[in-house]
Amino acid sequence: MNSMSLSTGEEKKWYDVALALGIFTIVYNLIEGIISTWFGFEDETLALFGFGVDSFIEMISGIGIVYMVIRIRQNPHSSRSEFERTALKITGYSFYILVAGLVSSSLITMYLGQHPVTTFWGVVVALISIVVMFFLIYGKIKSGKKLQSDAILADANCTKVCIYMSCVLLASSALYSWIGFAYADAIGTLGLAWFSYQEGKECFEKAASNKHCGCDH
Repeated sequence: MNSMSLSTGEEKKWYDVALALGIFTIVYNLIEGIISTWFGFEDETLALFGFGVDSFIEMISGIGIVYMVIRIRQNPHSSRSEFERTALKITGYSFYILVAGLVSSSLITMYLGQHPVTTFWGVVVALISIVVMFFLIYGKIKSGKKLQSDAILADANCTKVCIYMSCVLLASSALYSWIGFAYADAIGTLGLAWFSYQEGKECFEKAASNKHCGCDH
């Protein structure tokens, strides 16, 4: 796809928007990661802590996305660069390490019968994340359509996974907070592990090819 239907000024504007959204994603994930891991540790909620670690990993992915936008801005028909493939592989390995940590920690937590002090901040972080991710998806889809860019549209589609993970955090945190379901936090952690595994797998698939996204399947 190309952006020949846009004037030079309009094309520049929408590439600027796409780049700004990419940079915002990196900064937001940094802030979200710090807040989530802090409160996750303080409140002994594994799901929130794992969600925060995932946010830090998403930062690496975000750097690759920003680089991608810069690349297609210079040459819309160019293939994925070696830098992007390396970033994808690092992100993929990071997700797999996170999965191992989340699964083992969740099982140990259930075995020992440990429970969070509170999951209030899990609810707050999840709600904010859902709103922000919807905003990002809307912006990426709009800029992707304006630029007729498959790559940017695919990134918007992949951002939906972040909403799914936020919903898992919200559900597990709300269940424990409202009805005191003992294993809600641990089960929510396993849910995050599943999506982290899918994201890691997706990273390696993209690193091995020029496909934009495998989220559709």
